[in-house]
Amino acid sequence: MRQYSADLTPPWKKSQPAPEVAAEPGLVVEEPGTGFCGAVIRCEAGTVTLEDRFGKHRVFPLEPRGFLLEGRVVTLVRPSSSAPVRPSRTASGSVAVPGARARVARAGRIYVEGRHDAELVEKVWGDDLRVEGVVVEYLGGVDDLPSIVAEFAPGPDARLGVLVDHLVPGSKEWRIAESVTSEHALVVGHPYIDIWEAVKPSSLGIAAWPRVPHGQDWKTGVCRALGWPSENTGAVWQAILKRVTSYKDLEPELLGRVEELIDFVTGTGEA
Repeated sequence: MRQYSADLTPPWKKSQPAPEVAAEPGLVVEEPGTGFCGAVIRCEAGTVTLEDRFGKHRVFPLEPRGFLLEGRVVTLVRPSSSAPVRPSRTASGSVAVPGARARVARAGRIYVEGRHDAELVEKVWGDDLRVEGVVVEYLGGVDDLPSIVAEFAPGPDARLGVLVDHLVPGSKEWRIAESVTSEHALVVGHPYIDIWEAVKPSSLGIAAWPRVPHGQDWKTGVCRALGWPSENTGAVWQAILKRVTSYKDLEPELLGRVEELIDFVTGTGEA
């Protein structure tokens, strides 16, 4: 006699087996039931722990067809190594996304005041910015900031964030920033005269950034006070930049402002 399966479900209604993917550290997946999206930080017997970009943790069971990877249903499995996996981190401290492709650039932008500022932001936040599709451009100065913002014409789908040096109450930069009124533009800044000061002195092996008399070029004065070659401040900056390996080498007054701008431009922060 022929043997018939007790499963009478039509073939076209049967769930196709989902590919198995090892829950390696940093793998970004979504749990469709809750919509929680995050990177794998730990995988133990029967469970996986995810961390979203805000640092929130959620534990989920390792069930068949339980997650989405780049929009595709997958089954997460424990990596072959029996040791719990740990995430790798970007220079900014975010969970790294292995093999992530750069997102198509958003219409929104982040402007920073000066080439050195742009190079520092790229070195520490570059991986995050490429994943988010945010382009950073540098300004020669902020004297014409209101007209620059007007020319950009920020809107709900094209937000503009601006990072300004020496943004302290009463300064010229403060008054200029206050004149930007678009709800789709955010101007923030750090208190330092120059972006060099945002690098922690301890990361450079100096006790503190020296005070430079008013009216003297700040970079030149710093180099002379520290015995650095003042005739080539560009080369000095490149030496400083090499000593910056992660967010830990930067002052919190800069870290918070850059994170704020990224959140604003990507729509995570309030307009």
